[in-house]
Amino acid sequence: MKNPKRLGSRGFNRTPLAWLISCQIAMLMGISGSIQARDYFNPALLELDNPSQRGADLTVFEDGVNQAPGKYRVDVFLNGSMVDTQELDFSLQKDATGKESLQPCISSSMLETMGVRINSFPAIQASAQCVNLSSAIPQASANFRFNQQRLDLSIPQAALNSMAREYVSPDKWDQGVPALLVNYTFSGANNWSRNNDNYNNNGSDNNESVEGINANSNNSSYFLSLRSGANLGAWRLRNYSSWNRNSDGQSRWDSINTYLQRDIIALKSQLVLGESTSSSDVFDSVPFRGGQLSSDDEMLPASMKGYAPVVRGIARSNAQVTIRQNGFIIYQSYVPPGAFVINDLYPTSGSGDLNVTIKEADGSQQLLVVPFASVPVLQREGYFKYSLTSGQYRSYNDDVEKTPFTQGTAIYGLPWGATIYGGVQAASKYQSLAFGWGQNMGVIGAISADVTQAWTKPDNSRKESGQSWRMRYGKSFVETGTNFSLASYRYSTQGFFTLQEALDTYTNSGTSSYLSRRKNRAELTLSQNLWQGAGALSLSLVREDYWDDNRRNQSMSLGYNNSWNSISYGMFYTYSKNGYNSNGEQTNFSDQIFSFNISVPLSKWLANSSASYSLNTSRRGSTSNTVGINGSALPSGNLNYGISQGYTSGGQGANGNANLRYRGGLGEVNAGYGYDHYQQRINYGVQGGVMVHENGVTLSQSLGETVVLVKAPGAKDVNIANQTGVTTDWRGYAVVPYATVYRKNSVALDTTTMPDDVDMTLTSQTVIPTRGAVVRADFKPNVGQRVLMTILMQGGAPVPFGATVTSADGQNASIVGDSGQVYLTGMTGSGKLNVKWGTTSSEQCQVSYSLAERKENTGILLMNSQCL
Repeated sequence: MKNPKRLGSRGFNRTPLAWLISCQIAMLMGISGSIQARDYFNPALLELDNPSQRGADLTVFEDGVNQAPGKYRVDVFLNGSMVDTQELDFSLQKDATGKESLQPCISSSMLETMGVRINSFPAIQASAQCVNLSSAIPQASANFRFNQQRLDLSIPQAALNSMAREYVSPDKWDQGVPALLVNYTFSGANNWSRNNDNYNNNGSDNNESVEGINANSNNSSYFLSLRSGANLGAWRLRNYSSWNRNSDGQSRWDSINTYLQRDIIALKSQLVLGESTSSSDVFDSVPFRGGQLSSDDEMLPASMKGYAPVVRGIARSNAQVTIRQNGFIIYQSYVPPGAFVINDLYPTSGSGDLNVTIKEADGSQQLLVVPFASVPVLQREGYFKYSLTSGQYRSYNDDVEKTPFTQGTAIYGLPWGATIYGGVQAASKYQSLAFGWGQNMGVIGAISADVTQAWTKPDNSRKESGQSWRMRYGKSFVETGTNFSLASYRYSTQGFFTLQEALDTYTNSGTSSYLSRRKNRAELTLSQNLWQGAGALSLSLVREDYWDDNRRNQSMSLGYNNSWNSISYGMFYTYSKNGYNSNGEQTNFSDQIFSFNISVPLSKWLANSSASYSLNTSRRGSTSNTVGINGSALPSGNLNYGISQGYTSGGQGANGNANLRYRGGLGEVNAGYGYDHYQQRINYGVQGGVMVHENGVTLSQSLGETVVLVKAPGAKDVNIANQTGVTTDWRGYAVVPYATVYRKNSVALDTTTMPDDVDMTLTSQTVIPTRGAVVRADFKPNVGQRVLMTILMQGGAPVPFGATVTSADGQNASIVGDSGQVYLTGMTGSGKLNVKWGTTSSEQCQVSYSLAERKENTGILLMNSQCL
C-alpha cells in the first residue's frame, strides 16, 4: 500500500476510515458522472508500475474511433439495402463538429453504379477516385460498423435515380470459371421370389405353402443417368444421357438431349442451340432440334419479376407511402410532392387488393385501393416477353419425320392491369395464329382468354382447319380464405390440331401414328382455409374428352390437412376414370381411393424423429395399414432413416421396408430392403457430381443448374454454413450444389468446424452467378500454428501496448496487448514480423522468429521474441 503521508500531500491526509469513506464517495460520484459524460480511458494508466509503456500511441482509439485507418472488406448498404461487398480504404476525417471518424474512400463510378446522379454534384466529379460523401451530397452520410464489417450509406432519394429494389447491375454478374461437370445417378435393385413358383398373372400363388427364395426367379435392374457439361466464358454445353438394364437382361443407352446455351445480357434473354423444348406461354411446348432465343425473367430484379400492378398517386408534400395486402405491409417508401409511380412491387400470392396509405408531412392521410388478382399470362406494365424458336420437330418416336418448323410468341403488359399476347407457328404441313388478352379485374379476379386458329394437312388425309378457345381465371377471397389457384376451360373444334398432333401423323415408314384429339378440357385447383385451428381443404378437378372416340378422362382429388400440438394429420380421397387401360385398350376403368395419415414427433425420446401411421383403401382393391418411424441423425442431420411395417388385405399379407440415406460432401448413397407376400427386394443407389477445374478435381453432391466452387486451400473438413453435408475436401475445396442466378448468394464457412491450425479473416463471400455458371468463392485461410508471442525490445522491456504487428507481406495484422503479448495465427516455420507503435523510425522494430516443429497443430505455442 502507498504511504499515507505521500497520499496526504495530494489532499488525502486523513485517517484510514475517513480515507476509505472518501474513496467510496469518489467512486459514487464517478459512477454518477459516467452517466452524464462519455467513457474515457486515460493512456497514462498504462504507465503505472510499468514505465516501459510510456509513449504508447492510442490516439486512434480515442473519441469514439475504435479502429485504425486502413483497408477493410465491408458489406455496403444503401438506405438499408445491401448493394455490394468491397474492400475499401478508410481514413480518419473530421465532421462539422470536429469529431473524427473512419470514412470510406468511394469512387464516383461506384456511386454511379448504386444509382447516384453524379452529374448533379460537381464535388463528385472533382474527386472521382475518392469522394467525401457528406461534403459532396447534402444530408448524405457514411457510418462504418466495424463489429459487423458493414458500411451504411445514407443518401437522400432526390440524389438517386429511380431503380428497382434488389437491382444488381449486370457488370456485377459473374460468368464463372472454366469447368467440366458430370452429374451422375445410379440405382439398382435385386429381387427374389418368396415362393417356389412365380405367382400367376391374376396374382394368386401356385403354391402358397412353401416359403423360401427360388434362385430361378431372381432378377435385377439397373439405371444410370449422366448430366454432363462444359463451361467456357458465357457458354454452357450440356448433355443428358441415360442407360438402363431391365429385369429381362435387355439394356439400352439413350442420349436424351444435347445443347449449347448462353445468356444475351443486352436482351435479357437466353440463347439455346441444339435439342430443347419451345416456350409454353402461348402454345403447347414442342421438342425441337435447332435454335431458340427467349426472355429470361430471372435477369430482372426480384421486385420486377412476375405480375404486380402499378400504383399511382399524388402526394401533397414529402409523404410516406405504405402499401398493405391482406393486412400485411408489403411496401413502404417516401416520395416528394407531386405525382408518383410505384412499379417495383414484389409479386405476392397472386391476389388480394392493395390498400395504399399516403401519409402527408402534416399527419393527414390519403387512402387508395388498387385491385389486384393474377393469372399466369399477366405481365407488368411496359414489360415485353418473347420467344423465337426455329428447328426440326424432335419426337420421342424415332419413326416420326423431323419436320422443320418455326414458332414465335410475344407478351406485352399494357396500362390498367391489361396484357396482350399472341404467337405464330409455321411448318410445311401446319400453320397457326394465336391471340389473347389478360385482365386484372381486382375484386372480381383476374381472367385471360385466347383463341388459336390452325390450318393442318395431316398425313394421308384432307386439309383441316379449326379453332381452340381457352379461358383461365384466378382469384383469392381473403374474407373466406378461398383461393382459386387456377380455373381453366378449353374447347377445340373438330378440325383443330396442335403442332405436335399434326406432325406426329408423318412417319418414315408410312404408317400414320394418328392420335385422337382433345375436344374439351376443364380443370380447377381450389384451396379453402377453415376457421382457426380447423385446418384446410384442397380440391383438384380435371376432365377431358375427345373428338375421335368416346374416351373420357376424369380425375378428382379432395384433401384435408391439420395439426394439433405438433401432431399433423390428413385425409385424402381420389377418383379417377381413364379411357384406356395400361395396354392401350379403350375401357371404362375407374377407381376410388381413400387414405388417412398421421405423424407424431418423437423428439422427447428420439431426436429429430417421428412416428407415422397410414391407411389406404381402394374400391377395386385391398386395404393396407402401415406404421413406421423415420428421422435424421448425426450432428448435421445428413443421415436419414426410415422403417415401416404394414399389412394388406386380400391375401397379400405382411410387408415391410427399411431404408438409409447418407448425404455427404462427396455425394449421396442410399440402401434399402423391402418385402411383401411375393418377393424380397434390395435396392441401392449413389448420386453426386464431379467437377474438373483449374485447381484440380472436386467431388460433390448432385449438381444443380448453377453452382458455387468454394476455394479455401488448406482448410480441410470445414462445413459450409446452411448446406447439409457440404464440407471442404482434404485440399480445402467444396461445391455448393445450388445457387440462385442473377442474385446475391452468400457463401459462409462454419468457423466452429475449422481445424486448430486454420484461421480466417473473412469467412463469408457474396457471389452473383449467371445461369449455368460455376462461380468461385475465394477464401484466404491462414494455415499454420497459433502463437502467443511476448515481444521484448532491447533492454528487456516489452513493446508498448497498442503496437501493431504485421507479417512481412502485410497481409495479417494484430495488436499488442499488455506486457508485450500478441496473438498470431497462420504462423509458418520461420519468418519476420514488423512492429510499429509510432510514426518515427525509433518507434518501429522487426522480429525474426523460428517455430519449433510440432507433430500436431493443437493448442497455442508460447514464445518470447526480441524486437531489433
